[in-house]
Order: sequence, then C-alpha cells, then structure tokens
Amino acid sequence: QLQLVESGGGSVQAGGSLRLSCAASGYTYGSVCMAWFRQAPVKEREGVAAMEAYGSTSYKTSVKGRFTISQDNAKNTLYLQMNSLKPEDTAMYYCAADLAIGYCSSGDWLGGVMDYWGKGTLVTISS
Repeated sequence: QLQLVESGGGSVQAGGSLRLSCAASGYTYGSVCMAWFRQAPVKEREGVAAMEAYGSTSYKTSVKGRFTISQDNAKNTLYLQMNSLKPEDTAMYYCAADLAIGYCSSGDWLGGVMDYWGKGTLVTISS
C-alpha cells in the first residue's frame, strides 16, 4: 500500500514561490508514475505535472516554464517547485501515484484516475 503525504503549501503573494513535497512510503519509490493535481474552489480537479518512473516529465500548459516537477529517489520524495505564482494557481494540491507502466508518459494521468492519492496541501496566492 503506497502512502503519500504532501507538505509545503501556504500563502504567498503573486510572483512568489513555493515548493511542495510529497513523501511516499510503502512501495519501491521510483518505479511508478507520480503526479501533482490541483483543485480550486468550484472547479474540477486538474492535472498539473507528472513524472514517469524513468524521469520523463509533462506539464499542464498554463504552468510550463513556472513549475518544475522533480523527485529524490533516495528520500522517496516528489517535489513541485512553483515560481511566478499567480492568483489563479490558488488551489488544494494533491500528490498521486499510479503503478501502471508508462501511465505518465502516455498522458493517461491527465484523466485523473490514479491508484493512490495524498490528502492535499493548500496553496493560496494573493494579488
């Protein structure tokens, strides 16, 4: 059973930065598709960024160039570095994982169907 715990959320002004972390346990980290999703009030959950087990990454168009997904296999931790934050980035951010090989690189992760989810960390950006 893979367990995911997010941290690093908070409140910052527009233009600021935050780094989210997702600590994973209960599975051989580095062998699954890992992704970040977000859900703003009264909006549907959307995929933000994903990283395949072998390192390939993909991003939602609106965050390309501002957000960077990375992982530290030694620490079993996934990160999301968020720069140049905008008020529209305000949302609950969730870490998720899927065990299917190639799930991230194929784009399947964008459907939001993942095997495991964290409970989320809140990001609030003020203008």
